[in-house]
Amino acid sequence: MVKLRLKRCGRKQRAVYRIVAVDVRSLGGGRDPRKVGFYDPIKNQTYLNVPAILYFLEKGAQPTGTVHDISKKTGVFTELHLNQ
Repeated sequence: MVKLRLKRCGRKQRAVYRIVAVDVRSLGGGRDPRKVGFYDPIKNQTYLNVPAILYFLEKGAQPTGTVHDISKKTGVFTELHLNQ
């Protein structure tokens, strides 16, 4: 099963997050993550690769709660409904 989740990067007190697609069935918390976005809560910046996110959602990927909220704010789910 593939999940869209956040991966923490950056230094202490300056966290930034990558939004990655990870296969949760593999050992070690998931291998070969594919970067599909970027989120910086300090500067309030978000970059999403919308075609890649839509591809994974159509294939059955489950976003975590935070990724779902970020995607909802940018309107990814409205594009998903328009494609169907």
